Amino acid sequence: MEGLVICPANHVPLTPLSFLERAAFVYRKNIALIYGNISYSWEELHGRCINLASALSQLGVSSGDVVATVAPNVPAQYELHFGVPMAGAVLSALNTMLDATTLAQKLQKLEAKIIFVYSDFIGLVLQALTILQEKDKSCLIVLIHESNNVKKPPVSSSGPSKILDYQTVLEMGQPPNFKIMYPKNEFDPISINFTSGSTGKPKGAVYSHRAAYLNTIADIFRFEMGKSPVFLWTVDMFRCNGWCLPWTIAALGGTNICPSEINGKEILDAIYLHNVTHFCGAPMILTKIANAIGINQPLLPHKVNVTVAGVLPQPEILIKLEKLGFTINHAYGMSEALGPMISMPWKCQDEYLSKLNEDVDVKIREGVHNIMMEEVDVKDPESMESVPADGKTIGEIMFRGNAMMMGYLKDSSRTEEAFEGGWYRTKDLGIKYANGNIKLKDRAVDAVKTEGKTVSTLEIEGVLIRHPMVLEVAVVARCDDVLGETPCAFVKLKKGCFVTDEEIIKFCEDWLQDYMVPKAVIFGDLPFNSSGKIQKFILRDKVNNALKLCLHSVGVLPTPSS
Repeated sequence: MEGLVICPANHVPLTPLSFLERAAFVYRKNIALIYGNISYSWEELHGRCINLASALSQLGVSSGDVVATVAPNVPAQYELHFGVPMAGAVLSALNTMLDATTLAQKLQKLEAKIIFVYSDFIGLVLQALTILQEKDKSCLIVLIHESNNVKKPPVSSSGPSKILDYQTVLEMGQPPNFKIMYPKNEFDPISINFTSGSTGKPKGAVYSHRAAYLNTIADIFRFEMGKSPVFLWTVDMFRCNGWCLPWTIAALGGTNICPSEINGKEILDAIYLHNVTHFCGAPMILTKIANAIGINQPLLPHKVNVTVAGVLPQPEILIKLEKLGFTINHAYGMSEALGPMISMPWKCQDEYLSKLNEDVDVKIREGVHNIMMEEVDVKDPESMESVPADGKTIGEIMFRGNAMMMGYLKDSSRTEEAFEGGWYRTKDLGIKYANGNIKLKDRAVDAVKTEGKTVSTLEIEGVLIRHPMVLEVAVVARCDDVLGETPCAFVKLKKGCFVTDEEIIKFCEDWLQDYMVPKAVIFGDLPFNSSGKIQKFILRDKVNNALKLCLHSVGVLPTPSS
């Protein structure tokens, strides 16, 4: 149409940095962050982030450079979520539970100009750099101490890396001479988040300013947040940038509570002390809280919204928490979708003991997608046709929308594979209901193909975890000459408990159809990755390699050397 124009007056590239600018103006004196005895207002926090960005520029960080962090949920980690992109750089918050070899691999791929390291992890980082043989002699380490305001003596290192103190870096900033580097293009990268690697192949998902901005808005609806929420940091900021919540709390002028430890008592104490309204994380935090509830525990001062992503604990735990005052939501998502993408509330069912299968069904139905995701569907991965909404037909769960990653860092082939056909292919199997709800059945690589049927290992695990003596469980596919594959259960029992494999199988027979019942049970510890996910590929290899050796020994298969 004639007379229309796109110009700076009506188009500003979307970026979550604008939320901090607004918070510093609208909520300037409100408390932004509390960590032990340290607290900052939004005005103070904004000033610290400006100092940080200015200092980064003086240290040679420029547009497109990568700045890495290896730190827990301390104030500096929060400030880096703003200070790094304010300097035009790209943030990569790395998992603090990585081993040195894995950390070295990720640092090699990132080619980070500066690494911010919490003091507890300096040995790990130096070891990783030693593995890399420190090819980049200009690599700078900035050490974060327990208190951001206290200067500590520099840590000496035999390696070539230079080490500075975080507080010293902040004091290098020259705010009057610094101008925030907003993105010229909202599709410019803001962060890089590595996938958890549950398949053993972690990838670096690159987020844009635009996607982060839109997902921040989505968080407000997703977590049912109103003005000035009080958010307890129980989800790691190195997981999908804390599900984009550092930016969300700034957008709402809320208060960030950074606990010194993530245990049940600390969480409960923080709720009563700070009037916490929301927190998120892995389902294990629910168990920790339930175990910390005292006999005469007072009810929560108000409803507390908690959202978890992963396999939920036993209903007894969820009921106990709901009665105390928690509203529990179950989410589903992945790194590529900037964290949780669809969610639904978990509702207590008094009759769950008599309707076990129905309850399992409710617990893994993930609901409908969020307002910022354009479409979520279950499709035939070959024809790309939607499966019938009959609650039975299995297909691949797929997304498309604006709150998605740009692609995988330095991995064009995997990016093309992930976005093939104009949808993000999750490689998760699911079914669709007439009401629009989607039920996750399994990872495609984990599902058991037996007797011409696709069996969900998640559904089997949902039954096994109900056994009173079972602590942890994982089900994988074991090769079978006749049936193709059969379910094999790996079980870790609670301390002091004993049960036979026959008893475990009989327990499953009471609740599952014959073809879903595990044909073998193996007891012992389960392998977890740094994100707390069970590495099923290790268990699959273990059980199938053992089976091959057994067949070799009885002459069914030729020996490996023949």
